[in-house]
Amino acid sequence: MPRTRNIRLSAAASAAAVVAVGGLAACTPVESEEGGDAAFPQDDIRLIIQADAGGGSDLSSRALATELESTLGVSVIPENMPGAAGALAMEYVAEQPADGYTIGFGPVEIAMLNTTQGADVLPENYDMLGQIMLAPGVIAVSASSDIETLEDLVEQSKSGEVTVATAGAGSIWEAAALGFAEQADAALTPVAYDGGAPAVSAAASGETVASVSGLGEALAQSDAVRILGIMHDERHPDAEDVPTISEALGVDVEFGGWGGIYAPAGLPDDVHATLEDAIAQAVESDSYQQFQDDAGNLVVYRDAEEHTAFVDEQFALFEELLG
Repeated sequence: MPRTRNIRLSAAASAAAVVAVGGLAACTPVESEEGGDAAFPQDDIRLIIQADAGGGSDLSSRALATELESTLGVSVIPENMPGAAGALAMEYVAEQPADGYTIGFGPVEIAMLNTTQGADVLPENYDMLGQIMLAPGVIAVSASSDIETLEDLVEQSKSGEVTVATAGAGSIWEAAALGFAEQADAALTPVAYDGGAPAVSAAASGETVASVSGLGEALAQSDAVRILGIMHDERHPDAEDVPTISEALGVDVEFGGWGGIYAPAGLPDDVHATLEDAIAQAVESDSYQQFQDDAGNLVVYRDAEEHTAFVDEQFALFEELLG
């Protein structure tokens, strides 16, 4: 049986449990609820990605799509639809027929866009099919900075301006920077960049004092930055010397760039079950788990019911934090 993982995840005050993937029955097509002979799926499935090709969302989606194809027996075709901070793709998916042939990759922004961009992206517009990954957030400074620890960063913020590069206004990393500042009683000024990698580069060059990004983006520039803390409840195996925020400061600050798969609201029960089971098996596969390991992400799975509850919690959290 493919290896599985049991990883607990919480974001800020959320303490929802993550269940292990495993013990799933083989996912086979079933007859339609309408009583016809046609089983789902019969045609190719489109997987809409809210970002450009080559980024974290795109690569995670494509890795999952490969595994879904072997389980579902049809092509799962990734389709990039960037724009409006992800709202373009998410609003598009919500408008498609709820037949299972159009699904989407839903990053954490699916719980943020209505608040930050005024987009018509609300939890009730979608059927959440499962969480598939988490990119934990980190705080980094230039490798040549005099700031050696998170305590140093907080202390400096009390005597002068501390600028923090983020992936953009309304992004998860801006929210993480604001959440950290509130919990650590630090005076930080977020500075918007066009993505996590440019934000890390800004800290590396000294353009800003620090950056908040995904761990993978910081590790990609590890020679140029010093990672001070990870916004997760435990240390990461790829950065074992980096303390959690709780370890360093004694406050709980947990933010991450999670992602899941969703469909237009109102899927037939049989279609929903087939897709949910296929996603669970894909996340369980060795090749998918290895991909996420190599990317510096965590393999995190929530089934449809748990992911739906989690997204609702996240929506309320970001509405309070960013509204």
